[in-house]
Amino acid sequence: MAEAGSNNNDRSSGRSDDTSNYVEKVVHINRCAKVVKGGRRFSFSALVVTGDRRGSIGIGFGKANEVADAIKKATEASKKDQIKVNLKDATIPHETVGRHCGGHIILRPAAPGTGVIAGGGARAVLEAAGVKDILAKSLGSSNPANVVKATIGALQSLRLSDDIFAARGKRKVEKAS
Repeated sequence: MAEAGSNNNDRSSGRSDDTSNYVEKVVHINRCAKVVKGGRRFSFSALVVTGDRRGSIGIGFGKANEVADAIKKATEASKKDQIKVNLKDATIPHETVGRHCGGHIILRPAAPGTGVIAGGGARAVLEAAGVKDILAKSLGSSNPANVVKATIGALQSLRLSDDIFAARGKRKVEKAS
């Protein structure tokens, strides 16, 4: 007979991360074929982006012989190393450029109501991070892994004006209207 306080579903003990509020987006699934004596053996790799829509995102890459297993591995990998992104309301604080290998992406803040103007892997990353208004243009490589990593690199380079003023030892001056 189990005690009342030792329920396995009790989240008060153990780790405090609640994974129910994460959004998971499968960016790309790749099929690889190995030719063997009896025919072809297929294996799959999956690229997954997870985020909490409040500025925390992570990417994961998983390989397995089944698609579902590859997605599961990638999702677990993406939740392990989440990064925090500086956002300003529903957009980004300033224009930025991200680069990874051959993938280049330009991110520009947009007016409220614009929406996410981005394609492919960049859209998945931006939506998972919680950006609602942004203009993005992917240049160079269209490889989903490079585009996703370039987008995350661009988001990591964002800095809020308060942080920049604090680093310079100055105070933010309010505009008189």
